Amino acid sequence: MRTLPRRPLLLAAALLPLAAPAGPARAQAAAGSPTAVIEGFHAVLLDIMRNAQRLGIRGRIQRLGPAMGTAFDLPAMTRISIGPAWTQIPPAEQEALIRAFSDWSVATFANRFDGYAGESFRIEGESELSNGDRLVRSLLVRPRDEPVALNYRLRNAGGAWQVVDVYLSGTVSELASRRAEFTTLLRDGGPQRLAAELQRRTQALLRG
Repeated sequence: MRTLPRRPLLLAAALLPLAAPAGPARAQAAAGSPTAVIEGFHAVLLDIMRNAQRLGIRGRIQRLGPAMGTAFDLPAMTRISIGPAWTQIPPAEQEALIRAFSDWSVATFANRFDGYAGESFRIEGESELSNGDRLVRSLLVRPRDEPVALNYRLRNAGGAWQVVDVYLSGTVSELASRRAEFTTLLRDGGPQRLAAELQRRTQALLRG
């Protein structure tokens, strides 16, 4: 596994366009507590890490896609990252941004978790936030290094607890930290400019 940076790490979506999970996947998410959702996601992630070299970057993305499509509210994460400007974007361009944001997010994540050296995940606790969201606190335990805090904010929408933000090594929101950059791209070239930049970054990650 690559060394994790000391800044928030975005956990997000799949290389192929993803919609909200339906059928059994959605039902499974709805039935799980916030902690259970994260435990299930961690189990998939750990298996991907153990088989990272065999899967390659594209294989890791294909495996991460369904798991993140179930555990994460990717459209909500896109809206949060963009902020108030989202309401001014036409629906068709909103959909394009959700796809581009999701593709880039999971490519980043699959690129980061590219191997296994005895790591494990440990749930540290769950708490309710003032707006009803839940914060699940966890650690990525590394045998030869300090553990890394991975804290997930989950929201219940439509009966399913799903991640809407992730915090690494602290309490700074990765999505909020992206907003200034995204605002600049939107101002300079509109939604098309932002989507194109996210697509460019995704392709760069695929090339290694």
